[in-house]
Amino acid sequence: MIAHLTGTVLESQPLQVVLNAGGVGYEVNIPVTTAEKIPATGNSCSLFIHSVFREDSATLYGFATREDRDFFRLLVEKVSGIGPKIAISMLSRMSPELLRGAIASSDVALLAKCPGIGKKTAERLVIELKDKVGLATTSGPGGTAPASSGSPAEPTVFQDAVSSLMILGYKPAEADKLVRKAVNRLGSDASVETLIKTALS
Repeated sequence: MIAHLTGTVLESQPLQVVLNAGGVGYEVNIPVTTAEKIPATGNSCSLFIHSVFREDSATLYGFATREDRDFFRLLVEKVSGIGPKIAISMLSRMSPELLRGAIASSDVALLAKCPGIGKKTAERLVIELKDKVGLATTSGPGGTAPASSGSPAEPTVFQDAVSSLMILGYKPAEADKLVRKAVNRLGSDASVETLIKTALS
């Protein structure tokens, strides 16, 4: 099993990156939240990998942090009806922080906004993962995340800030992205009000 991969970026697309490691080009599927952290072509990149091997295929899924990879594994291994493609799509629409917060607070309506996730699947997400979303909250070193990004904001603070932007008319993915940028600038101790002001500035 491939668990971690470091190589030179040969190609980079919104949902896929090709890394040259040891003379082999590895095609890795990635969510948008990881794609945002992929360096330019020709630079070194490290990803935490989830491997799926079947009789007729071998597919790699890559993530900027171990935390994101482990959350992806929770989705595909613990929730009936969610496979790797739907999980990648979910993590492309909303960050792991927002998804964990929605699961922890039983926000079925927000989860149902993810592509491929209806109300019943959203309810299963809450039932299956509500007591597990806190298990993968400590990210290890490595990956391509900026060193200054710090830890994610508290799920409730993060989710409240995103919800406030959605009330103002922002789509979930856009609100999520703006708040993540605000957290990177201000750190994980910022208040909801400060995050909202920074996201809107």
